[in-house]
Amino acid sequence: MIKINENFLELQESYLFSTIAKKVNEFQRNNPDKRIIKLGIGDVTLPISKSVANAMHNAVDEMLIKEKFKGYGPEQGYDFLREKIVEFEYKKRGIDIEKDEIFISDGAKCDTGNIGDILSKNNKVAITDPVYPVYIDTNVMAGRAGKYNNGKYENIVYIPTTSENNFVPDLPKEKVDMIYLCLPNNPTGTVLNKEQLKKWVDYAIENKSIILFDSAYEAFITEENIPHSIYEIEGAKKVAIEFRSFSKTAGFTGIRCAYTVVPKELMGYTESGKEISLNKLWNRRHCTKFNGVSYITQKGAEAVYTEEGQKEIKENIKYYLENAKIIREGLIEAGFTVYGGKNAPYIWLKVPSNYTSWEFFDKLLNDVYVVGTPGSGFGPSGEGYFRLTAFGSKENTIEAIERIKKMK
Repeated sequence: MIKINENFLELQESYLFSTIAKKVNEFQRNNPDKRIIKLGIGDVTLPISKSVANAMHNAVDEMLIKEKFKGYGPEQGYDFLREKIVEFEYKKRGIDIEKDEIFISDGAKCDTGNIGDILSKNNKVAITDPVYPVYIDTNVMAGRAGKYNNGKYENIVYIPTTSENNFVPDLPKEKVDMIYLCLPNNPTGTVLNKEQLKKWVDYAIENKSIILFDSAYEAFITEENIPHSIYEIEGAKKVAIEFRSFSKTAGFTGIRCAYTVVPKELMGYTESGKEISLNKLWNRRHCTKFNGVSYITQKGAEAVYTEEGQKEIKENIKYYLENAKIIREGLIEAGFTVYGGKNAPYIWLKVPSNYTSWEFFDKLLNDVYVVGTPGSGFGPSGEGYFRLTAFGSKENTIEAIERIKKMK
C-alpha cells in the first residue's frame, strides 16, 4: 500500500491565486465582451532590459562554441554572479557578506519553501498575519502547522499586523523557533524601520530563534531609515537567512533567478544542543536537490549590475512606483483608507464595512471588471482588506482606478 504525506490533507482546498484565476476565467467565459484589468497577482508587465537580453543572447552564442560551452555549473551559482551580488547588494551598504554565503536559485518562492528541509519538524513557527501564503502552506506540508480550525492552524503562532497596531507586529508572547518576516511586506506594502527590526533580531538572539527574512521587494524602498537588508542590523548574521529575487527588480518572473544568503555565523542546534552550521546544511541540501540555475540566466542576472543595467532596472522600478502612486492617490480620492504603495508595489486598502474581502473581490470583478486579491487569502488578519498591485501597465492602472472611482 502506497502511503501519502497526510500533512497535505491539512492544506486548504485551493491555493489563493488558483481560486482567483478560476473565478476570473468563469467571468470571462460568461462575459466575453468585458475587458478585465488584472491588478491581482504580482507579475511584472515590463519586458526585461536590453542589457539583460543582450547578455543572454551572448551566452546562447557561447553555447555554440565548443571551448565556451557550459554543461552543469556549480549548484551554488557561478562566481561571476555571486561576486557581483556581494559588491552591489552588500558591500555598498557596508555589509560584510562573502560569496560562499550566497546561493543562486530559481526563485525566492522556492527557497522560502525549501528552507524548511534543514529545520526540525518540531520547531515552533511564528508568522506575521496577513502573510504570503507559501510560508504557511509549506509548513503545513512539513507537518509543523497541525490541524486547521476556525481559520487558523493550531501549531502556528499568528502575529496580527493590521491598522490597529500600525502594521508593526508585536514580538511573540511565547518562545518561537522560526520567524517569517517579509519587508517591504507582501501583501500590505508596509515596512519596519531599523529600530523596529532590531527588536526582532534581539529577540532571535535571546531565544536562539531564526528569522527567515524575505526582502524580495527591497529595491522599491524610497524612504530613509528603512533597511534594505536585515544584515544592516547588528547581530543579524547570527540569526537570519535572507531571501532575494531578480523577479520584481529585473523582470525575471518568467526567467527565474534569485538568491538566498546563509551566513556562516548562523548556527542551528541538535536535540542535544550541539551547534551545527546552517550554511553547511543548506549547501548540502542545495547540492543534493538542485542542479543550479542555467548559465544563460545567470549571465542575464549579471548584466543587471552593469552601469546600463542598473539604469534600466531603476527606470522600471520607477514606472511601477508611479503606478502605485496612481492607485494610492486615486483610492484615497474615492474615499478608501489605504496603506502601502510608498516603499512597495502593493497597495492595501480597507474594504467597505458591509463587505467581506471576497465579496469585495466579486463586486470589483462583476461591476467594474477589475481583479485584485482578497485580504483573507493572506490569513485571518487579512479579512476586511484588499490588495492591488502596481505591476500593470500605466494605461490599465489609470483606467482601473477611474472605473473604481465610478463604482457605486
